[in-house]
Amino acid sequence: MVSGIPEEHLRRKVLIYSPARTASQQGSGKVGRWKINFLSTQKWENPLMGWTSTGDPYANVGEAGLTFDSAESAKAFAEKHGWNYVVRKRHAPLLRPKAYAENFKWRGPPKAEQA
Repeated sequence: MVSGIPEEHLRRKVLIYSPARTASQQGSGKVGRWKINFLSTQKWENPLMGWTSTGDPYANVGEAGLTFDSAESAKAFAEKHGWNYVVRKRHAPLLRPKAYAENFKWRGPPKAEQA
């Protein structure tokens, strides 16, 4: 295989997971997507600025654009590139259907506080 990629980057270990919703998301737009994240141990703190630095060229690739519709397509992509992978179980979101009108719904008289 002639690709110019160093051998240590061809046999990578990746994590396949479905990210959870952030706290600010209300809907189900990006729920169910699968991502690939490269496991990297080559990190250090930059003494000048205090930033986390890395010598790994794939360190931020997974966050940027490796998104898939299913876990199977992510597995196939990892196998195609010769990466060992670990699949993290998908987190099922708790989405309850709710209407805006429920904010103003009559719930009976206020309960008296017991002191």
